[in-house]
Amino acid sequence: MDLILYTNPMSRARMVRWALEESGQPYKTELVTYGPEMKSPAYTAINPMGKVPALKHGDVVVTECAAIIAYLADAFPAAKLAPPAGDPARGPYYRWLFFTAGPFEAATTNKTLGVTVPTERAGMCGYGASQAQVLDVLEAALKPGPYLLGESFSAADIYLGAQLGFGLRFKSVEARPVFSSYVQRLYARPAAIRANELDGPMPG
Repeated sequence: MDLILYTNPMSRARMVRWALEESGQPYKTELVTYGPEMKSPAYTAINPMGKVPALKHGDVVVTECAAIIAYLADAFPAAKLAPPAGDPARGPYYRWLFFTAGPFEAATTNKTLGVTVPTERAGMCGYGASQAQVLDVLEAALKPGPYLLGESFSAADIYLGAQLGFGLRFKSVEARPVFSSYVQRLYARPAAIRANELDGPMPG
């Protein structure tokens, strides 16, 4: 079945490109421009949100970066991007993949937008209304290294590494040494280098 990535290089779709390169599978790329094309009926038939990325795998359509990356890891197990079903490591793999998609992204987005959660409403936030606490949790998870699952690189590292890389680049994440060394280690992977060359440099 054909794999088709709907993307724009100035978007989170870059991390899906990286995951595809790690998978070792051939794929096609459809560039979707911002503005009318991304909101057109032709594209919203694929992703009703009118955003990239989206992935088609035969008749299967997957949107949302974490979902796409997890899907690729399971669809192509030979790449060893996820612990197999039944492996105890599947627990922390899911934990950190969705900690990144939930608390980390919400806390970082709110910081970028200048949103301050009132102290009395902190219990309503999945991240506890403190990005610092989220970063403390991630720092503790990454300190043992070299990856989230110890010696085993996984799709969770692609997702977290890309998010941390964006955050460090645009200063929405504190530049802690553990984060910087982790991102540098991940970005040195051959698949990450290939993906970056295909998408070109990020602005900023």
